[in-house]
Amino acid sequence: MRTVMRRGLALVAATLIASQLAPTAAQAADPAYQVLVFSKTAGFRHDSIPTGIQTIRDLGAANNFTVTATEDANAFTAANLAQFKAVVFLSTTGDVLNATQQTAFTNYINGGGGYVGVHAAADTEYDWPYYGQLVGAWFKSHPAIQQAVVKNEDRTHPATAGLAATWTRTDEWYNYRTNPRSTVHVLQSLDETSYSGGEMSGDHPITWCHPQASGRSFYTGLGHTIESYADPNYRNLLLGGIRYAAGMVQANCDPPTTPPPTGDTTTVEGEAFTSQSGVQPAGHAGASGGTTLGYIDNGDWAGYSQVNTQNAKTFSAKVSSAGAGGTITIRSGSQTGTVLGSVTVPNTGSWDTFQTVTANLTGNVSGSLFLTFTGGSGSLFDIDTLTISRTTTTPPTSTTTEGEAYTSQSGVQPAGHSGASGGTTMGFIDNGDWAGYSQVNTQNAKTFAVKYSSAGAGGTITIRSGSQTGAVLGSVAVTNTGSWDTFRTVTVNLTGNATGSLFLTFTGGSGSLFDIDTFTITR
Repeated sequence: MRTVMRRGLALVAATLIASQLAPTAAQAADPAYQVLVFSKTAGFRHDSIPTGIQTIRDLGAANNFTVTATEDANAFTAANLAQFKAVVFLSTTGDVLNATQQTAFTNYINGGGGYVGVHAAADTEYDWPYYGQLVGAWFKSHPAIQQAVVKNEDRTHPATAGLAATWTRTDEWYNYRTNPRSTVHVLQSLDETSYSGGEMSGDHPITWCHPQASGRSFYTGLGHTIESYADPNYRNLLLGGIRYAAGMVQANCDPPTTPPPTGDTTTVEGEAFTSQSGVQPAGHAGASGGTTLGYIDNGDWAGYSQVNTQNAKTFSAKVSSAGAGGTITIRSGSQTGTVLGSVTVPNTGSWDTFQTVTANLTGNVSGSLFLTFTGGSGSLFDIDTLTISRTTTTPPTSTTTEGEAYTSQSGVQPAGHSGASGGTTMGFIDNGDWAGYSQVNTQNAKTFAVKYSSAGAGGTITIRSGSQTGAVLGSVAVTNTGSWDTFRTVTVNLTGNATGSLFLTFTGGSGSLFDIDTFTITR
């Protein structure tokens, strides 16, 4: 049975709560929620942790959330985490969760939970690839505490909205093992000319956010010193990050998207995956950067959101194997997405003996690169680097996307329908909901077609660029089709030529409005 009253009841509850609370802060209208602050350390311990905990408690008291602080990793169970809208890793260090606790936290985030990483949260769980994706980048080194200039790149996010273009402050400034810019939305970066010891070649993100499956991630490298927590600007940064991660406020945190150039070649490190199952980085002295994508078993996969498959014609990979060898299948959009080609990887004689394998690709799909791995038992092969080569042919005139393939959202959920493409739609769409698709760029978009069904009120889909409140490119009315399994397609011409991710916003009457099976952008 479809639940159509969920937000109506929530609104009534929020109204009752708000009527009983004094307006102690601008965010007092948030419904009451709970935040878990986790500060376990298995390495260096920051003396600012107690002050940080108290600061978050104070922010909660003024902004309608309650705080549970713990250093007990046994708190990471499905039942316990379900109480909290966000979990703050406050200067954690080292290996702080076991495998069972990691699985519970992964499921919590993938199911819609929020993560806030503060400072040494980047110095945590180096052997857990999922956490590396969640935090965005791992700690490498830092110079002495000193004054530096912070550049506030995005001042629309609730964490940075009150700041000037630059912010001069004193802290311990982390260098990171990788630059996260291609896989996160950068909010703040450091001016490396303003201090000594920056090691990121002049592009030094320090605060960022991004979606993670159905959840949200926010990280800031600020917060080493005790004095930081008395700074109103820093307290507002923390508050905005917590509210975003908890889903109390919406913000565009999608990674940057740019149409892939034609006629180019893109090479990435195998271990630079942004999503994965089963694989891990593996050290090899003869590999580029000393590391490969390793521990590859049958059924594993890796995704690369920074690599678009549009116009891709050839795939090559530098590989090694002292194992069974196997097959790399090149896909677009997801680990089960469109197959573009495959290549056989032989046993090369040792894990340190590399050779290059190449495959021609077919089709022309705009979506992130995914590699899936098949073969015999045990470790199959390692991947050092991979290269996508493109041609100068004209890009495709249309791109079709599954409705449920959103990368950010509010309110919507996947819904099963036997007659839908892949058996699933984007469903449970109510008035005010929205969905974002970071893999779809709106540049040169001329028409929008949507395959939908409705046994509800119907409504309107508004097509936007950049965010759920971004530039409006067009809108289309969606009517009742007679049942949730009866599909119809409608098309609308789009205006403007905005470069940004596609966002769909939904309006209409009460209850569930309609479901979206697929939509197509024509250029």
